[in-house]
Amino acid sequence: MHSTDHGNKAIITCAITGVLTDPGQHHVPVTPEQLAKEARRAYDAGAAVVHVHFRNQEPGKGHLPSWDPQVARDCVQAMREACPGLIINQTTGVVGPNYQGPLDCLRATRPEMAACNAGSLNYLKVRSNGTWAWPPMLFDNQPAKVKDFIDVMLETRTLPEFECFDVGIVRCVEMYVQTGMYTERLPEYNFVMGVESGMPADPDLLPILLKLKIKDAPWQATVIGRSEIWPVHQRVAELGGHLRTGLEDTFYLPDGTKADSNGPLIEKLAEYARNAGREVASPQEARGMLGLKEAAMASDA
Repeated sequence: MHSTDHGNKAIITCAITGVLTDPGQHHVPVTPEQLAKEARRAYDAGAAVVHVHFRNQEPGKGHLPSWDPQVARDCVQAMREACPGLIINQTTGVVGPNYQGPLDCLRATRPEMAACNAGSLNYLKVRSNGTWAWPPMLFDNQPAKVKDFIDVMLETRTLPEFECFDVGIVRCVEMYVQTGMYTERLPEYNFVMGVESGMPADPDLLPILLKLKIKDAPWQATVIGRSEIWPVHQRVAELGGHLRTGLEDTFYLPDGTKADSNGPLIEKLAEYARNAGREVASPQEARGMLGLKEAAMASDA
């Protein structure tokens, strides 16, 4: 951490919308106005950070991603205006050799943070009848691609959040530091748990992951699924990690009811942090803890 002034406070991230979730089926925000409204709900519930995917703004196409820099600017501006000091954490995930779109969006919005997918994963899921839920695919994040994202994030003064979908990817992050691919500060880890072909959503895995990360490096867990995710969140809070949830990661509260907004999900994470004896960090406190630029400068990005 970059500051000890904030003690053991928990930074809460809201994963506000996700990449392919159909707004016709779920209450995920798509337009700048919808994102601003949902960001405010999450912000009021305790979120200091919003992790955002940009969506196609054409009618009937809101389930599709957009890498239009103007869409990115409009969405980020709307959320920042609705939530003073809000920290933007931008997606960069894209499959295949053409990833100019995410790089263009980083340069357009200059977010305080952005996902930096730290390794490749066979992205698989099997239905109960034994068939593939989608055609088997590779989420390709080879070192050269990772380096390109790190370099642009250095240019835009954006903190990379190293997304680790499996145990081996956690170990790769230290190699990026050892080889000089990443030199700015201690890396920030995000343990992504619950992808069917990646790390399971299992609280017993957390102590192992903590042994594998660089000492004193900040970390959080993204936990994807239904009821099984909530014991993991509680263990993350107890172990000193930062917390993330939202409609990208789950639609369900611990009691099994479906959330119709990000607000109740974030409220539950804040409750879990306090159950672990921790307070929730404000956006300003989170900036200090993560060594981010001040909100006044960020709003000019």
